[in-house]
Amino acid sequence: MKHRIMSVLSAAVLAAGVLGVSAPSASAVPGGCAYASSTYRPTIQYGSTGVAVKQAQCLSNVWGGVPKLNVDGIFGSGTRTKIKWIQGCHGLTKDGIIGAKTWNVLYNPALDCYDPYPG
Repeated sequence: MKHRIMSVLSAAVLAAGVLGVSAPSASAVPGGCAYASSTYRPTIQYGSTGVAVKQAQCLSNVWGGVPKLNVDGIFGSGTRTKIKWIQGCHGLTKDGIIGAKTWNVLYNPALDCYDPYPG
């Protein structure tokens, strides 16, 4: 039985390779947001600047909400408002700080948000 399972698994791997099917890359980034590696997730907040802010701004634009943020790498009031909205949509504390949990939802968002966008 064990030999048969291994044979089936080997055949599946071989077929996937022949068909060009592969597992998603761990470095695949939604929406073409490639300002920073998906593993680079520092805590950022109002006043922060740099590539991590650009990455967060880009990801937040991919997952909705209006207005779209200007991807400028400056964590200003517009970015803070949008991050708070995203946090609320995902049941997180709406503090506007992008830490581990908020990075996780930026990369893996809920499909729907029923919270109205502030404005």
